[in-house]
Amino acid sequence: MKILMICNKAPFPPREGGPIAMNMIVEGLISEGHQVKVLAVNSFKYTINPDDIPADYKAKTGIELIDVDLRIKPVAAFLNLFTGRSYHVERFISSDFRKRLVEVLQTNHFDIVQMETIFVAPYLETVRACSDAKVVLRAHNIEYLIWSRVADTTPNPLKRRYLRHLANTLKRYELSMLSQFDGIAAITQKDADYFRNTKYEIRNPNRSEAELGGAKPKTRNPKPETRIISIPFGIDLENFPPPVPSADPVSLFTIGAMNWIPNAEGVKWFLHHVWPEIHKEFPNLIYYLAGREMPGWMLNMSFPNVEVLGEVPDARNFIDSYGIMVVPLLSGSGIRIKIIEGMAAGKPVLSTLIGAEGIDCTNGKNILIANAPCEFIDMISLCISDRSRCKRLGEEARKLIETHYDRRIIIQKLITFYKQLAG
Repeated sequence: MKILMICNKAPFPPREGGPIAMNMIVEGLISEGHQVKVLAVNSFKYTINPDDIPADYKAKTGIELIDVDLRIKPVAAFLNLFTGRSYHVERFISSDFRKRLVEVLQTNHFDIVQMETIFVAPYLETVRACSDAKVVLRAHNIEYLIWSRVADTTPNPLKRRYLRHLANTLKRYELSMLSQFDGIAAITQKDADYFRNTKYEIRNPNRSEAELGGAKPKTRNPKPETRIISIPFGIDLENFPPPVPSADPVSLFTIGAMNWIPNAEGVKWFLHHVWPEIHKEFPNLIYYLAGREMPGWMLNMSFPNVEVLGEVPDARNFIDSYGIMVVPLLSGSGIRIKIIEGMAAGKPVLSTLIGAEGIDCTNGKNILIANAPCEFIDMISLCISDRSRCKRLGEEARKLIETHYDRRIIIQKLITFYKQLAG
């Protein structure tokens, strides 16, 4: 099969959750003998120099990066308040991106066009106008739910009100678009169930040639009901060998992109509400923090025994080096890629319920769940005082990845889904 992937950011190099998840599918499809073409947004939020992409990756994916200005513009953001449209989505609309997409579609035949996240959905009608390919939404999250949860945890009333506006407009757009796809590949079963049970709002598919990038709309038969499946993130176990003992097994660590609001807010909450008591009880314990785009307050803070490393050159090496993974998320949606990677590395993982959402894990067997500060303190104390149980948690976590999150099995499931859509 020939697949075009339209991405909201470059899947390579895979330095954070979204690109890692996209690259897993790119590499997995290619390894199974399918052809993949990548057309991706390149922005200040995730800037990639095309010269930094290896020649072999360019050759096998035909990857193209189109610069799109995603910076928040105060005037445009203010005027958007009166439109009822999603400012999150509008920022991704680009005439340059649309023009190149039309060219790619008109000079190539694709069996499947996969749109990575709802943010590139404005290009769906361009795809429909230029191609007979079946179109799949790869839903990494229920996007509006992230912003709704962020709003719920925001103390500033004005900011909270604005975030709720963003969440509500994104929700209307997200739900209105779901029925327009031939298929939806949700990243968790919970998200797939949500999409199945959602009452879709049908949008008028008739748009002008100008809105379609100059392409003439194709005549189509009525679209059948959207098919929905769960396709989780998977690990290439051949390149993720069994875990090795940590250099510092009695330590805590967190890794994640810190320009993602839920990650930064979760770390701040943990540092202020959990870490002081942990440090009192275990004064020699060290908490290591790593991740891209750390905010100034995180780089300049002075909590005792907290080592802020910033972006690390090798995330796997960082995970292997330390003991207990801490995921203190208070908001978010979808699946935590770093938890899957931590489990694959045999790490005991301590997470909130929201952080572990979407992962087929069992509290007390292959993960520890804590939500309140006192629960985090109790679970960390348990891990430190009972090293054998802590080790068993890591071993069971690895088994979970081997049985439920093997990339080869997941890609085969996705290919079967594609074939069902293509008929």
